[in-house]
Amino acid sequence: MNSVELAREMSVDELVTLFRQMLLIRRFEERTNEEYHKGNIGGYCHLYIGEEAVAVGSLSALRPDDYVIGAYRDHGHAILRGCEPRRVMAELFGKITGVSKGKGGSMHMFNRETRFFGGDGIVAGELPLAVGLAYAVEYHGGDQIVLCFFGDGAVNEGAFHEALNLAALWNLPVLFLVENNEWGMGTPVAKASCTIDLTERACGYCMRVDKADGMDVLDVLQVTRRAVKYCRDTRKPVFLEAVTQRFAGHSVTDPQVYRTREQIAKARERDPIEKMRTLLVNEGIRLPNELEQLDEEVNREVEEAVRFALESPFPGPEEVCSDVWDDERFEENCA
Repeated sequence: MNSVELAREMSVDELVTLFRQMLLIRRFEERTNEEYHKGNIGGYCHLYIGEEAVAVGSLSALRPDDYVIGAYRDHGHAILRGCEPRRVMAELFGKITGVSKGKGGSMHMFNRETRFFGGDGIVAGELPLAVGLAYAVEYHGGDQIVLCFFGDGAVNEGAFHEALNLAALWNLPVLFLVENNEWGMGTPVAKASCTIDLTERACGYCMRVDKADGMDVLDVLQVTRRAVKYCRDTRKPVFLEAVTQRFAGHSVTDPQVYRTREQIAKARERDPIEKMRTLLVNEGIRLPNELEQLDEEVNREVEEAVRFALESPFPGPEEVCSDVWDDERFEENCA
């Protein structure tokens, strides 16, 4: 069914929640960009602006006890999986109140309690870890699945093929979701991949594949629901491609000389947030002024996150050696 038909089967609360989640990620990322250029955030930082529908649509199809792991464009994923926005912002600021005590920064968000096993700073590094998580689920007799996010650049890495091969060989419940924003750093997919239809990459592993419009949160939701059901019922992996666009550069310091302003403007014409805003208004679900009020509410939440991060302390020198495993602590915890 198309997005309008699906919307008519969903509750008002469900639809407004999807819109608010995308809006929160967008405003959070916009403010992250500002704070980075003010000097409050250091290191590498990759924004999710334009891709919000992929995370919101796919994660809305999961159960709370399912496992999630992602790459380095991970702020939105962390928030959606239960990390408080203020603690995510504090992590970006390198503060002790951050989700990883200020030690991980932008690329290494983590929340074990909500089964978000973090961002990963190595391209394709999360795929073998997702296979390990799924193996653990099967070993313990669980019925959870593992959702693994990665970018289009990862499909050319050896770890990608090793992970898909093992997941298919061992019948492991992994949903491999490639967020194809059509640019591997500054290289278009067509110049890096022998096929621009990335679902074809999974055919060699006898794996079920599907594709979603990554600029339409409702399409991502229904395609992911279908994939999740198959993965959970059969305990076999699925490969899902969400074709999307990032409006910002690869990182906050990327001048984007590889694409024109016209190309960026064309991508913005398919803004997933504006698409959802139009649907909510046209279907009589919310009035324009009500959505503006929601935007103001989200902005206040982001402002509070920045205030919290600014006022939080940096980690003390004693933190250098905390959360680091040594032989003595390993024996204590395994006794």
